[in-house]
Parts: sequence; structure tokens; C-alpha cells
Amino acid sequence: MNFDVMALATILRDAARAEALPRFRRLDASMVQVKTEAIDLVTEADVATEEAIKARLATAMPNALFVGEESVAADPALLLRLADADLAVVVDPIDGTANYAAGLPLFATMAAVVSRGETIAGIIYDPMGDDWVMAEKGGGAWLRRPSGEAVRLKVAAPLPLPQMVGMASVAYMPADKRPQVLQNTDKLRLLSNFRCAGHEYRTFASGHGQFVCYNKLMPWDHLAGVLISQEAGGFAARLDGSPYLPRHIDGGLLVAVDKSSWDELRREVFVF
Repeated sequence: MNFDVMALATILRDAARAEALPRFRRLDASMVQVKTEAIDLVTEADVATEEAIKARLATAMPNALFVGEESVAADPALLLRLADADLAVVVDPIDGTANYAAGLPLFATMAAVVSRGETIAGIIYDPMGDDWVMAEKGGGAWLRRPSGEAVRLKVAAPLPLPQMVGMASVAYMPADKRPQVLQNTDKLRLLSNFRCAGHEYRTFASGHGQFVCYNKLMPWDHLAGVLISQEAGGFAARLDGSPYLPRHIDGGLLVAVDKSSWDELRREVFVF
């Protein structure tokens, strides 16, 4: 499939710098709306950044289906077309919108390229650090900077369960299972939640933790990060052990540094 991953990365950077950064810490109440609950927000910057990316992709990748988080909010049927598309670009204009709206500098702009139900490229751009973590299927995972510098990424070494550090969102886990999962996390050394999947995947793929875990699976949140994690050497699967695919929106997701760590975490911690 013909596409230029660095051209796509540049489009994300240009849009974030033109639309998201100038509005950061300059939002008023009229620029922020609640979608489903207080922790699920959309801002004027989300919409403007997505529109800027979409407009550029219409020229750069005119045959690709565009699946943006805000576009799907307006037209849910878009999501149903993803599994069968010959070529699609899935975009999260601002991942970590709650952080962004609160003035916290922990948010990202992400895109994944999907071809016939398979993720073939993923990019996570950090507007504050001005760099990308990215991967193409079979090509490894890389930290790239606008200067051209590139550093290959590798997940951390496995550790015994009591020494494991990781990131998980418990907010969307089943309410009746959440207390047990939280109790089980006492078996770990440290559990964090950045409220930004993009930065959690960047942290994991860069070798600074043993796992990430989620229950809600919207493609713009996870496709890029899962591919990057796998290309950095990690093991990813839904909680029933099946492969994670672009069409999945539920079933939970656990990514670990290797299969043995995945099995132990699933058995001892993420039991639901």
C-alpha cells in the first residue's frame, strides 16, 4: 500500500501547531463541551485540529477513508466502514482532551493507517515535546524528531510481578469488577494513569514500564499505540487472548513486554 508515513507525520505536526497549541491554556467555557460525562470532553481545538488534518489528507491520500474521532461523533456510520476499507486513516486530533482542557501539558495527536482490516502504520505526535513515536508494520518502532534524528525503541525487560510498573485506566472497567482489579494492583510496584493513551503508549514503547491495560477500545485511542508497542517488541491481545483488530471497540486490551508477563498480569491482576 503506497503512502508516505513521514508526510502523514508532518501533517499531524502542522495541524497541532496551527490549531491545538495556540489554543492551549487559552480556552474559555464556550470552547469546551461535555460529550457523555464530565471526563469526556471536546474542545474547539479538537474540532479545528481534526478539520485541518482531514483537509490535508484529502490531497495527500485522496483515496483513503478518513475516520476521525470528531467525525465519528457526527456520523457514527463511519466507524462501520473501517473494517472493510482498502485504505483508511484513523485520527485522534487531541488525545487527552481532559488534560488539554485543564491546561496540563500531556496530550497527543495520533493517526493510524489501516488497510483491509490491518493496522500498517501508527504515529503519536507530542505537540509539547515536538517529536513523534511511530511505526510501520515490520519496520520497528522509532522516536523521530523534526531535525531528522531517529532512535529505535524497545520495550523494557520483563520483571517479577511485584516489581512491575504500568499504566491502566480503570474508569471503563465493569463496575462490579473494578474493586477486585484495584485490590489486585497491590501486587504491582506502581500503577499510573496519565489520562492520555498516547503518552502511555509512548512511555511503554520507550522502555519505561511493563504493561498498559484498557477496557474501552475506540480505534483512534489504540491502533497507533498497539502497533508501535508490538514493533518495539511487546505483546498485545484482548483480554480473552484474541488478537486486537481495528474493528474491535470492546473486549479489553492488555499490552505487556512479553507473552509470559501478559499471562501473569491477566491471571493475577486484570481479572474481569
